[in-house]
Amino acid sequence: MEPVKQTQTSQQKTSNNPISKLALFFAKVAERWLPDAFVFAVLLTVITFLGGIFITKNTPYEMMVHWGDGFWSLLAFTAQIITTFIMSYALALTPPVARGLEKIASKCTTPNVAIIVVTFTALAASLISWAFGLVVAGIMAKLVGRQVRDVDYRVLVAAGYSGFVIWEGGLSSSPALFVATPGHTFEETVGLIPTADTLTSLLNIVIVVIIFATLPFVMKLIHPKKMEDRILVDPELLKDVEVKEEPNVSKTNFINDKLDRSRFIVTIGGLFGLAYLVNHFYLNGFNLDLNTVNLIFLTACLLLYGNVRELGSGLIKASGSVGQFALQYPFYAGIMGMMTASGLAVWLSNFFASIATEKTLPLFTFFAAGILNMFVPSGGGQWAIQAPIFLPTAIDMGVDPAKIVMAVAWGDSWTNMIQPFWAIPLLAIAGLKIRDIMGFTVITLIYTGIIISTIFLIFS
Repeated sequence: MEPVKQTQTSQQKTSNNPISKLALFFAKVAERWLPDAFVFAVLLTVITFLGGIFITKNTPYEMMVHWGDGFWSLLAFTAQIITTFIMSYALALTPPVARGLEKIASKCTTPNVAIIVVTFTALAASLISWAFGLVVAGIMAKLVGRQVRDVDYRVLVAAGYSGFVIWEGGLSSSPALFVATPGHTFEETVGLIPTADTLTSLLNIVIVVIIFATLPFVMKLIHPKKMEDRILVDPELLKDVEVKEEPNVSKTNFINDKLDRSRFIVTIGGLFGLAYLVNHFYLNGFNLDLNTVNLIFLTACLLLYGNVRELGSGLIKASGSVGQFALQYPFYAGIMGMMTASGLAVWLSNFFASIATEKTLPLFTFFAAGILNMFVPSGGGQWAIQAPIFLPTAIDMGVDPAKIVMAVAWGDSWTNMIQPFWAIPLLAIAGLKIRDIMGFTVITLIYTGIIISTIFLIFS
């Protein structure tokens, strides 16, 4: 989809509230100074390169080798992430899901309602899966933007992306699922940590409930009241999201065309996936990993699409939003290689661990994860770097390791609000650029940072 054209409206005599004024200030800063997401990745590469030279005393040659060794180290993970996003997007485009989202969007009649609904929907979808949350946020922003013509489209998309902040507290939380899996790397140190101690712990539930219940209303406050401060979108540029069979595709009575148009074929594939999943959960309990999540989404797509042609159209449309993943993730893998091999990640984690007490260790782990996320935007990657430092420290201090797991998880999702990598596919759906929304999501960063930090201190 081409970038959305934006137009301004005439002035109206209203005044913006302080939160909206602050958000507009950050939005102007981002519009003027924030580069493209790929430029951001290259700049982070340079910063990490220099950090390794001046902080951990690696030579330029060593840092170059660390970068090259790490560059292709996450190919399998990149393929999993791309698959997750494509399958999630394709699921959101199935007629039943698309109609459900359209029905929700039809209830929006004012800008305030629009922002609240988009944020709530994105929060709920993100608790199911990070990818599903991003997809639903982008699609809902388009649907609601078409419905409510006087809403600031930038704020609407930013509200959807803000819902992504909750994903590490949900079902696809990488660190929480990792330590609940038998044979994980740190099992000898902390054993198996069930999701009852992480995802369904009182600490995590309190954070999730507070953010879920309040963030939509914070996002509503961000919306400019003054009409001249709003950026609107032409509803005609926001196309329907439901996938339908192309009208010019041949529809003969030949057996191949009948099979292409038959629901029976996709249903068979879906039933195979469903049978395997039932058996998997029966034998392993509620044990999720990326491959299982991808199979869940693929199975749902097979059962919800009408035929092979509709499924193919949905996958083609979904695939158009993942090109930046393939471009940027190797660079972040290179950054991760430099952070790990040079000792920068260890230096950062050791710094926070050294100044922490039994009371503040989870909080400082959260801060360290938030900073590290700017350079390694992967929950699994961050956990691999931070766990060897913070888990032994927690055991020595008598701190529950489950709190460290959730501190890393929430730190990872928290600074995504100012890390453009994960916004790329959502923006591809919505038709905006990172500079259009990230000034507004700074408010989300500040607000959720206060909430999460406070809860970690209370429960420490």
